[in-house]
Amino acid sequence: MIIYEKLSANNFSALSLDGFVRRQEVRECWRRVEGQWKLLPIAYVEDWDLDGRRRRAETILRSIQEGGLAYGAWDQGSLVGFARLDPARFGSENQYVDLAQFHVSLPYRGQGIGRRLFSMACAGARELGASRLYISAHSAREPMAAYRALGCVEAVEVNRILAEKEPCDVPLEYVL
Repeated sequence: MIIYEKLSANNFSALSLDGFVRRQEVRECWRRVEGQWKLLPIAYVEDWDLDGRRRRAETILRSIQEGGLAYGAWDQGSLVGFARLDPARFGSENQYVDLAQFHVSLPYRGQGIGRRLFSMACAGARELGASRLYISAHSAREPMAAYRALGCVEAVEVNRILAEKEPCDVPLEYVL
């Protein structure tokens, strides 16, 4: 049975992602070509090592301490999915909050865990005063399909800082 809860220093530590499996074999990615989004054959494997998982856990802890919100899905004491919101609002009307991290461990994908965490993140974004959730989305076919299934669309306003940091990501938004 999966347990969902808001993450805090009481239930999350720098070691909480040690068993998390963030592996993705990418075969196709979306890229903007001549003003149009096209699915191109781009292949690589993305996999987090232990140091990478611990760095990401530290980022979550730091964000929580600075007023960010994070949510987790637990199975028998192991974190199997998480979503983190950066608390800073941005956009022409301060309408956006960034869904800065959103991942489900490989063995748990396709079970609705991401959908539930996304719903929790949307509620958190409203709590932070946002009217839209911003996503700098991984451009691979599978995550993009998942975001589209959740109702995300191309962002009306692009966060230039995030776009420069991750130029291959696709800027999406979700109207709250």
